[in-house]
Amino acid sequence: MLTLSENSYVQHWRSLGQQLPTPTAVLVISAHWMTEGSWLTEQTAPPTLHDFGGFPQALFDVRYPAPGLPDLARTVVDLLGEEVGAGLSSSWGLDHGAWCVLRHMHPDARVPVVQLSLDALQSPSWHLAQGRRLTILREQGVLILGSGNLVHNLARVRWQDNAPPYSWAVEADEWLAARIQARDYAALCDFDRFPESVRMAIPTPEHYLPLLYVLGAMRDDDTVDFPIQGMDLGSISMRSCLCQRAATR
Repeated sequence: MLTLSENSYVQHWRSLGQQLPTPTAVLVISAHWMTEGSWLTEQTAPPTLHDFGGFPQALFDVRYPAPGLPDLARTVVDLLGEEVGAGLSSSWGLDHGAWCVLRHMHPDARVPVVQLSLDALQSPSWHLAQGRRLTILREQGVLILGSGNLVHNLARVRWQDNAPPYSWAVEADEWLAARIQARDYAALCDFDRFPESVRMAIPTPEHYLPLLYVLGAMRDDDTVDFPIQGMDLGSISMRSCLCQRAATR
């Protein structure tokens, strides 16, 4: 519903789109495209997917007609390497993990967008390693956008307005943020040693894994900031992690 809302999160996304350099393209890793293997959208005009149900018709009417960029999709296939077995797909498009954010950051939909799927069969450290392979894209002006939530427990959502966050959700959000700033990738990839609060926060991995691509693509001279913070519906973290060279700020 953030697509149709006007609140602090939307305002921050809009500000980021205005403040950051306009990218040559966007590579999105969304929580909502889980596959066997790694796949890239190859269309020149990827469709807007409405991969949800039970929401108002106005949300299904949303379109985000950004162009695709098959050359970028093929480049990512090459960067991930033969051992990954990445491929091109015309069976997907831009899901709401992509357009919900980009519709506010780049409302004119002129920047090309390619989406990369999450291989559901791989470990967190594997996803981090794939992010490292993508670092060179940043030199070409590509924005790598990981779309998910650090804390995402839908079973514990509090649907009332201004719902207070659970204590475990706040604890998990802060624990993860501290390790992101410390660049403690080993801890961030070791699900078996997560504190109980983080296990509650990440009952399934799909909303967490996009972060690992962003962290993997970081350079040693990058800064790490959290331009957006906050908890929504009691058990959803809206924290956003921005990694960029200090010189671009």
